[in-house]
Amino acid sequence: MISPLPPAAVFIIGALLVPLVRGNLRRVLMLALPFLAFINLIHLPMGDSWTVPFLGQELVLARVDRLSLVFGYIFILIGLITTIYALHVEETLQNVAGLLYTGSALGVVFAGDFFSFFIFWELLTVFCVQLIWARRTRSSMGAGYRYLLFHAAGGLILLAGIVLHVNHTGSIAFGLMGLNGPGSLLIFLGFGINCAWPLLHTWLSDAYPEATITGTVFLSAFTTKAAIYALARAYPGTEALIYIGAAMAGFPIFFAVIENDLRRVLAYSLINQVGFMVVGIGIGTQLAINGAVAHAFNDILFKGLLFMTMGAVMYRTGKINATDLGGLYRTMPLTCIFCIVGAASISAFPLFSGFVSKSMVMDAAGQGHMRWIWFVLLFASAGVFHHAGIKIPYFAFFSHDSGLRPKEAPLHMLVAMGMAAFLCIFIGSFPQYLYSILPYQPVGYEPYTVPHVVSQLQILFFSALAFALLLLSGIYPAEIRCVNLDADWFYRKGGRFFYRLMDVCFNTLTRVCDQWLARGLTGVINRFFRNAPARLSCWLLTPFYRLGNTDADRARRFGQSIHDAFEHGVIPIGLSAAVSGLFLILLFYLK
Repeated sequence: MISPLPPAAVFIIGALLVPLVRGNLRRVLMLALPFLAFINLIHLPMGDSWTVPFLGQELVLARVDRLSLVFGYIFILIGLITTIYALHVEETLQNVAGLLYTGSALGVVFAGDFFSFFIFWELLTVFCVQLIWARRTRSSMGAGYRYLLFHAAGGLILLAGIVLHVNHTGSIAFGLMGLNGPGSLLIFLGFGINCAWPLLHTWLSDAYPEATITGTVFLSAFTTKAAIYALARAYPGTEALIYIGAAMAGFPIFFAVIENDLRRVLAYSLINQVGFMVVGIGIGTQLAINGAVAHAFNDILFKGLLFMTMGAVMYRTGKINATDLGGLYRTMPLTCIFCIVGAASISAFPLFSGFVSKSMVMDAAGQGHMRWIWFVLLFASAGVFHHAGIKIPYFAFFSHDSGLRPKEAPLHMLVAMGMAAFLCIFIGSFPQYLYSILPYQPVGYEPYTVPHVVSQLQILFFSALAFALLLLSGIYPAEIRCVNLDADWFYRKGGRFFYRLMDVCFNTLTRVCDQWLARGLTGVINRFFRNAPARLSCWLLTPFYRLGNTDADRARRFGQSIHDAFEHGVIPIGLSAAVSGLFLILLFYLK
């Protein structure tokens, strides 16, 4: 029997084979990879396998436990759904980058040491950028470069932390750490950049809407969720994460409400949902960790579904701004229905997946007597219903009639969206199946209690009423063509200030050096080499001349003649050689 491979290997090997085939054979290969990866995963034994000796340490390429398995299952599942969604893509770069991106995410999740973890972590950045650049627009190229710079800095911070941590502990094993030194603090910050913490989040809202239609679906699934896994592995119960996550859940609402680009609205919504996960990890109880992991699982599905519906709209119309859309329910009814399912899931409607996992995190905050954190999460839950639950389907498919009459999405896109929509409803209706794979067993949480369902419905209905009243009254922010300023404004202003400062400092230094070296010192050196031989000869020969002639005036003229001779190049070579030789003899003697 063939031994199971490391989980990342199936996608990586398959990606390398993709350029060798074309047409339907390529599609069959790409569809087969998730199934092969799943079969390979379920045959991996629990514990560490595929260990490789390395510089006196041990690399672990397949560390299998309940935490890594949850993320492994959902990464493979979304890999399958996204592959089906992207069957129309013929470009080799996108196909290969998507598979390698999926494989890198699996490599991060199952890495048991910092060395292999860091390699796969950086590969996430490499292949993510390719999916952004593959759109080949001016804005996507700029967004890709900014993404690369951001994550290159994060990678350097992470690497510095790993070096300090390994130097302190003597081990490269990746596991529970906590904030117990400079190394762990830098690693914590490195994870936070990929997690899109407040003020470090602009790469997400900048880059994700600029990726290709299919690339955005990949992006929504892996980078931030890999960071959530890393935080759950290394920093559960870290109190700072509670407040960071609460801020993440709250502030994106204000940007999403005023944003015109609907994919950018979803990008801000992604930060909002990741905030719930970060809060759960920070609380650190079994219920909270289960809730954070379950919400990561569900978010990949419903956020992927929403990105797929907006991608289908963009694929058929070429537009994605709310001001350009509307009335699409007439010709894209199935896409509209799937969008509503995703909106209901992210809004935590009962019988949809978000209701189950989001409730676990909020109840964990309540059980921990964190009233203010619970209130912020409640506000964020109501807010996400506004910008993602209502705004996305309303402005895309209803609102005003844009006059667009596109065809329904292609069949393979509908199949992919249907799979994600089905899972959103299935998990929301039968949460015990999701509970069975969570890290801590037994879960022992029942979301469908009468008080909980009634209170959640009240929040949602009042949020819907508030949206309707604000919209009808004209108070709700109008959808306009504009560029909204985010925290990157400070980066850009700071960057310009730094550029000008460096420009002044270095250019001033350059001018000073030019005047002193290029114009001053070189002239001195030129005069030295032009006059020094003559003066040296006069200094050596004039005393001998005066031995036979005491006339000072004639001696002076003799010296001038020597100087003129050197100046015009008429000194015999022999004399020059004699003078040079004498000078060298004197130097040797003096030495």
